[in-house]
Amino acid sequence: MVAYFQLQPTEAELQQLAEEYWRTIGEKEHELEKAAFEAGEAIRNGDYTLANLEAIVRWKSERLVQYLIGNSNEKIRRALAVASSPDATTETAVKALTELHGVDLPVATAILAAIYPERYTVLDYRALEALGHARHDVRFYEEYLDFCKRLAESNIVSPQSNLPAPTPLRTLDRALWEWSRTHMG
Repeated sequence: MVAYFQLQPTEAELQQLAEEYWRTIGEKEHELEKAAFEAGEAIRNGDYTLANLEAIVRWKSERLVQYLIGNSNEKIRRALAVASSPDATTETAVKALTELHGVDLPVATAILAAIYPERYTVLDYRALEALGHARHDVRFYEEYLDFCKRLAESNIVSPQSNLPAPTPLRTLDRALWEWSRTHMG
């Protein structure tokens, strides 16, 4: 399945929207963004420190900064070295970063965007909305649930009577989860 993106604003609006963004965010956000990109440049130049990583994570999600201390300096150094390697693929760079405690996919993309702003952009729910992807809200969950129920009701799986919640829907959930674990890592 290939994701489909449909630009919601007009192309003519984009530059104005970017200007408006910078005009309307607060001074704190200005400082956080500047610090993040300065830290990204330092990482690009080989300074693989917690302080630089923290500056970027703080820009993306201040609440996640507290989790960074769960990583050793060596683990941070290795992850940043891989992610900032000019030869790293996107997948390799993201995987290295998401192995750090406190770094999920959106944060990893923010780190990459700060290190190489010409190569990467931030995966953010607001940007996705502007490309026609609604937030994964209750409606999204309802559509997902309906799809899964249709699959489960088609008798492609049977209840696992010896396990908790022996329903076809729970069996399907286990099957989907396992497929992702074994195929996607």
